[in-house]
Amino acid sequence: MSVLRNLESKLEGLVGGAFSRAFKSRVQPVEIARKLAKEMQDNQTVSISRTYVPNHYTVFLSPQDREQFEGYEEGLKKELSDYLLEHARTEGLALVTRPTVEFETDDRLALGEFGILTQLVGAAEEEAAAAEVGPSAEDFGHTIVYSPDRAARSLAPIAASGRALLVGEGRRTVLSGSRLLIGRSRDSDITLEDPNASRRHAELRNEDGAWIISDLGSTNGVKVNGRRVAEAVLQPGDEVTLGLAKLTFERE
Repeated sequence: MSVLRNLESKLEGLVGGAFSRAFKSRVQPVEIARKLAKEMQDNQTVSISRTYVPNHYTVFLSPQDREQFEGYEEGLKKELSDYLLEHARTEGLALVTRPTVEFETDDRLALGEFGILTQLVGAAEEEAAAAEVGPSAEDFGHTIVYSPDRAARSLAPIAASGRALLVGEGRRTVLSGSRLLIGRSRDSDITLEDPNASRRHAELRNEDGAWIISDLGSTNGVKVNGRRVAEAVLQPGDEVTLGLAKLTFERE
């Protein structure tokens, strides 16, 4: 029996015969398990000797979906932890500690949506210092939202006060409007002189006061704090690399 099938059987036993009715058309626990495993795979830190994966997972639910777990939440957390532990063993991935799963409520999520935040907690300093590729513990912190009817996305943080700026390459650019184009083209809102940058390299998008950077299919990609991303919500202090150009996102 596969690990996921075994988990599904345990979950059915956890909530009794009412399993299918209790979770109909809402967030499915098995789907949470699938996406937790995906986030484990997507957030690896490779050291000299091992490939580490996150060991702490926070699952965010809408208020309505959170209610459906009442009475099952503690048991569900244990089953999901067991599943992630077995998944890591099967894939040959190293965990600093047994994985833990917590649930939180987020009013910004719609019915049927859920978010996952991964963290690597308690990594040995010598292993962290020897990391060759992949995100460090500080690079985690963006919640990925899964929806039944749209692509996965980063959950924008609650809007911060103060003007947003990109600082670097000898300039301080105040971000305004809803969309800004970054690239080598003279038509860009933020023009890069770096020949390694694409003409239309990236887009900055303002969503409720939060600034999100998206790669526009550039040749050399977009990195946030050294980690290549397709899209990321920017936090104060984040370093954005486009080609060889380095810009820092700040709030006044």
